[in-house]
Amino acid sequence: MIHTILRIIEVVAVLGCFSSSIYYLLCLWSAVAFTRECTRAENLRSQQEWPPVSILKPLRGADPGMSESFRSHCLQDYPEYELIFGVHEADDPAIESVLRLQSEFPDLRIQLVVCPQTLGANVKVSNLIQMLAGARYEHLIVNDSDIRVEADYLRRVIPALTEPQIGLITCLYRGIAAGSLGSLLEALGISTDFCAGVLAARQLEGIRFGLGSTLAFRRADLEKIGGFAAVADYLADDYELGKRISDLGMKVRLSDAVVDTILPAYPLRDFLAHQLRWVRGVRDSRPGGYFGLISTFGLAWALLVLMASRGELWAWGVLGIILFLRIAEALIVGLIALGDRQVLKYCWLIPVRDVIAVFIWMAGSFGKTVIWRGNRFCLKNGKLIRMAQ
Repeated sequence: MIHTILRIIEVVAVLGCFSSSIYYLLCLWSAVAFTRECTRAENLRSQQEWPPVSILKPLRGADPGMSESFRSHCLQDYPEYELIFGVHEADDPAIESVLRLQSEFPDLRIQLVVCPQTLGANVKVSNLIQMLAGARYEHLIVNDSDIRVEADYLRRVIPALTEPQIGLITCLYRGIAAGSLGSLLEALGISTDFCAGVLAARQLEGIRFGLGSTLAFRRADLEKIGGFAAVADYLADDYELGKRISDLGMKVRLSDAVVDTILPAYPLRDFLAHQLRWVRGVRDSRPGGYFGLISTFGLAWALLVLMASRGELWAWGVLGIILFLRIAEALIVGLIALGDRQVLKYCWLIPVRDVIAVFIWMAGSFGKTVIWRGNRFCLKNGKLIRMAQ
């Protein structure tokens, strides 16, 4: 009986290794295609238009490297743009950084908007609803408070919105880790797993979602989907915004710009809580995509093959192949496509990160509670329902 069970586990695990190998090869192919397209986009950039743009940045609390992240948006090589920062409370610690910015860049239009109303469970989107009234321009960008950009960011992102069939532009991003293990594992996950999945989705079926690192769109298209209010109760507001614009029959395009997200020095507990929130959000809003993650756990499948076969030589060979493909995928996506040098330095942590990811995925299969910015919510069809503290 035990022999039969082990044999079944072995067969299932081998199939898992096979699907993961296909997935890693797809990620490699997608990363190479993305890199080539970025090169072509660079060659065409001088021929493009530069419409004025309003950048909306909802804030809450102080993030690591916040001042420098804000400052990077003030150093854009772009003809005309404005920055609008929004806070929910008049004593928010982020306000000090905005005031310093206004003093340093008096010639740049920088607004600070206090957004006292709560217009949905997602306070970030509630702020955006109230900030939008102050935006001058038709072309809008929303990005998270911890995003740091290069001086050519707007030149890379905005021009594609002059094409009428393009409804939204979004960006890949690198996680800039602090010194903690949790921060390093988060950064590796972003550059070698999450972004790899985005590139694979782009290559297979195109992108039908947005990423919080950058959401660039036209005000008119936002109004067609019901404005920010339409996503004010959703956890994954960036995903919902991109999906709804895509549902209008418009294309979502991935920019050749890659931005940085500055990660805090997560204790391991906070890293696990953040990852659990993410996987539960995926499971609740996209159950098919959530269960599809099973095919990406190559190292876990290979270890299961090794255990079920009781250390057979061929199983060690399977593990070696999977490990080679996973590291190759991580280096090509992270180092080449994203330009993330941390991947090379810390690639030895990838197996650790991947094994942890399996247990987080398993934990995410149960429960609907998430903790976000110190508040507890229950998830229902992607929406946030506030729970008593």
